[in-house]
Amino acid sequence: MALRIGTRGSALAIAQAAGVADSLKALGAEVELVTIATSGDETAAKPETEDKARFVKELEQALLAGEVDLAVHSAKDVPSELLDGLEIVAVPERADPRDALCLAPHLAVPEPSPHSPAAQALDPLPEGATVGTASLRRRAELLALRPDLQIRELRGNVDTRLRKLAEGEFDAIVLAAAGLARLARAVEGIPLSELSLVPAAGQGCLALEARGDDDATRKLACRLTDPHAFACVTAERMLVMVLGATCNTPVGAHAKVVDHSYIELTAFVGTPDGKQWVRDDVRGMAEDPRSIGLDAANRLTAAGAPGILAAAEAYSSR
Repeated sequence: MALRIGTRGSALAIAQAAGVADSLKALGAEVELVTIATSGDETAAKPETEDKARFVKELEQALLAGEVDLAVHSAKDVPSELLDGLEIVAVPERADPRDALCLAPHLAVPEPSPHSPAAQALDPLPEGATVGTASLRRRAELLALRPDLQIRELRGNVDTRLRKLAEGEFDAIVLAAAGLARLARAVEGIPLSELSLVPAAGQGCLALEARGDDDATRKLACRLTDPHAFACVTAERMLVMVLGATCNTPVGAHAKVVDHSYIELTAFVGTPDGKQWVRDDVRGMAEDPRSIGLDAANRLTAAGAPGILAAAEAYSSR
């Protein structure tokens, strides 16, 4: 019997699920893709500040109902707390976690310079440039770097956003580098250093979710997991959970494994206007990623994160 893989119906989601399916086929498994419409697909015209569970809710319901055996999510879309009976059973190797700046045709693409300061990545943008994004995190981090920018809300799938850019509605837009790559459009974006824009928790990673009591699926999916990616996502998600962050609170969290045994976690909390923010770097043993996320959350809390998060919530409710 084929293992049924649940996925959203967007081009990006299907590309991601197809990649997982190919990996499982290489292990000898028979698989079937099952496309499921989610609230996130049906409410694409609504702001991204709404509950991100809308991107996974119907997939999780299908898992619990036994309609699919495995769900493939963008890890950054998965809420900190899963429904009872479900688990993230695998995180494959991470793709590029960075944000990418996509420029309108009238702006020149700069020559790559890995030795340039991180902030220079935004140098192609003229004073007062209009930048499109629906992400409050990106808004906060962009304005913290460049208060002169005009940030306008941009919704829709990747193709829609790039079309609006090409049509001249924006000087630039910011998208996930991994999403562009998975759609074979990586050349249309300039990756921004995680030193300038701290990515969202889980960005660049896929999360494979299954029922906790489905041992066969869990064991098979675990063969796709990358231990470093799983540990890093665990640390990032722990930070977000402890802070109690929501879609209305701009939080960045990026972990990476160093020296094979340690994880360095960079965290950012700010307000959508870019006027208040804190960031910190924490290092700990890779074998205990939850403690690293907890430590980072506690340090941010001591530095004033709760007040900033409250201000962000108030800003978003205007």
